[in-house]
Amino acid sequence: MRELTKQQARQFILCKQGLLGKYRFSGKDGAYDYIQQAGCIQYDPVDICGKNAELTLQSRVKGFRKTMLEELLYRDRLLVDYVDKELSIWPAKDWPYFSHYRQRSRMHGDSFPDLAGLEREAISYIRSNGPVSSDTLPIEGEIFWHSSMHWSGNWHAKSKAARSVLEQLYTDGILIIHHKSGSRKFYDLAERYLDASLLDAPCPCADEKELLRWRVARRIGAVGLLWDKNSPAFLGIRMNAEQRRQAFSDLAASGAILPVHIEGIKTQFYCLSKDDPLMQDVLAGRADIKPRLEFLAPLDPLFWDKALIASLWDFHYSWEIYTPADKRKYGCYTLPVLWGEKFIGRIEASADYKESVLRVRRIWYEPGVRMTKKLRASIERALIRFSAFNNCEVLDYLESQD
Repeated sequence: MRELTKQQARQFILCKQGLLGKYRFSGKDGAYDYIQQAGCIQYDPVDICGKNAELTLQSRVKGFRKTMLEELLYRDRLLVDYVDKELSIWPAKDWPYFSHYRQRSRMHGDSFPDLAGLEREAISYIRSNGPVSSDTLPIEGEIFWHSSMHWSGNWHAKSKAARSVLEQLYTDGILIIHHKSGSRKFYDLAERYLDASLLDAPCPCADEKELLRWRVARRIGAVGLLWDKNSPAFLGIRMNAEQRRQAFSDLAASGAILPVHIEGIKTQFYCLSKDDPLMQDVLAGRADIKPRLEFLAPLDPLFWDKALIASLWDFHYSWEIYTPADKRKYGCYTLPVLWGEKFIGRIEASADYKESVLRVRRIWYEPGVRMTKKLRASIERALIRFSAFNNCEVLDYLESQD
């Protein structure tokens, strides 16, 4: 059992995340290394001042540019877009671990007899013509989804059937995303981009229980510390409370994870055993905890469990993009602001890509935060970096007094 104060727990998580001290990740290689560490980062198409996956990387990777992620996905093919924690981006080398998911998808698709012919038609067209979107695949009609789990066709409208067929083949693993144009996805045959040793490889786990342990450990490593309780950090993993408890118990018994007690919190936490050297550095005061100021993504791995953030930081963050405007406490798309070990507020910024202007609409500071010369300088430096990340040449920023 490791005994940590709340401050030590915060330092450990932030050092693990690469958000404290000198940048641990740099350039395109650093972006890939961080995604390997996290297992996956969530994709969301909304682009107010960068998409969620890009925002996640810019806060950790020195010199990160949006083109780096695009190259890793669609040129180098080291990463794939696929389901994990909802729609995510993760290392292509992990493809075999999701074979069970793809198998379930194919079994589900096989139960709809009208679908098979459309799939053959789509595959044949893509094989001859290359990448397609739902607008360019010449399959017309609508496919209706019924609670009785049947497909039915009414072949008179365009594109809806094409979209359904492409998404089914994508979930089956027959297609992968070739590239995106804005939020529109273009698909191509997976066999053209992923090595056969990956495509045809069985899941490395002996059974579903071992796979569950792999996925749980992966999420623990993504956050740094997680507790054995129902947590949004486990979203996308099919398990009930008993299965989760058993997975934690088995991982602890095997030595893959270590129990951690944090002062003032009854629920037990766990970290990966391989992260124990970092924890020992934190406990001994050897860790690099030099403060940085960073803007974090709304769906950042650090915020996968907001109750954990509230318990350790007393910071309460909500992504209000789907909250009606008259009920928002802050803005539509606010980013948490981390300064050193503390969350000092949240910022709402928007990038005008046509005019190449980053506009800071407002900064809300947490109670007790004093605007000092050091903090002001840190914010201004962070905004300059953030402007460059968004390819904006002009920064429109009137310092907020909130």
